[in-house]
Amino acid sequence: MKLFIPGPTYVREEVLMQMTKPLIGHRTKDASVLQKNITENMKQVFMTENMVLCSTSSGCGLMEGAIRSCTSSKAAVFSIGSFGNKWHKIGISNGLDVDLYKVELGETIDANFVDEVLKKNDYDFVAITHNETSTGVVTPIEEIAEVMKKYGNIVWAVDAVSSAGGMKIETDELGIDILITSTQKCLALPPGMAFCTFSEKAIERAKTVENRGNYFDLLSLYNDILKRDYQYPNTPNISLMYAAEYQLNHMVNEEGLEDRFNRHREMAEYVRNWALENFALFPKDVKYASDTVTCVLNNKNLDIGNLNRELAKRGMTISNGYGDLKDKTFRIAHMGDLTMDDIKELLENIDEIRGGL
Repeated sequence: MKLFIPGPTYVREEVLMQMTKPLIGHRTKDASVLQKNITENMKQVFMTENMVLCSTSSGCGLMEGAIRSCTSSKAAVFSIGSFGNKWHKIGISNGLDVDLYKVELGETIDANFVDEVLKKNDYDFVAITHNETSTGVVTPIEEIAEVMKKYGNIVWAVDAVSSAGGMKIETDELGIDILITSTQKCLALPPGMAFCTFSEKAIERAKTVENRGNYFDLLSLYNDILKRDYQYPNTPNISLMYAAEYQLNHMVNEEGLEDRFNRHREMAEYVRNWALENFALFPKDVKYASDTVTCVLNNKNLDIGNLNRELAKRGMTISNGYGDLKDKTFRIAHMGDLTMDDIKELLENIDEIRGGL
């Protein structure tokens, strides 16, 4: 089944085969080499010189780790949809003092709005979603980065779960302290691991936070990497690490990151043009439409359930709307290792099926 959904995404057969390799002990030199190789290539994906941490979890695990490890007084979450709201819920459930700032679904966060909020409040942690899969909207983090430079005491964390590896994010250039992603989106790997950057500012902040939890304590992860030569406090998913090492080498050294970003952009433009011709885009401004998933406004009342049943017979599937948008939109992901030929084949099949429904 070819997955055109915003995670998990299609995984190439040769990547899956890496997971059949014999296991090794997670405290061996071979494990250190494996995990260091992954770290070095993830640094290139993230465009950072900061340490990259790996967690055997979904991206939400590191979202929890970031807000709990680096909030010493009060946090602000800027949300453009369901997954921004989730970050706020994570903070509250961990007993933190967290304020939520939301925009209307389909809109993005304006840098001036962020500036006005930060001027009036004393936050020491800010969380922002870069790419919201529920709405297909991207946040202009380049513009927000200019605002964040004015607030040097704030640790800035960005959820790039559905964009890193598919969209260019210059982490260090933007001054992002913690950039988070996971394996099952643009990295085109099976679910089960997440990665994040960890800046010096974030490290120093975490040292001042008394209750950072345990499993998602980012400082603990960081310290173990230093003490144990790229090994972690708990047993990692070695099989998935084999696949990650192989896939990241392909991304960085074979396809090349710039070509990968361009491929995602071209697929996105093709799907957006199709959506505008046949339906409408849900994002209010196409300038802020995602390059990894297109959220289509279902203004023709197409039965997505029937469409997916027919698509499944042809070995492919798309996604309906998420949360409050379940019956109002549908989503087509164009992330990971999907190609323009895959996208064209999908849309041709949708058009053919629509004609018969």
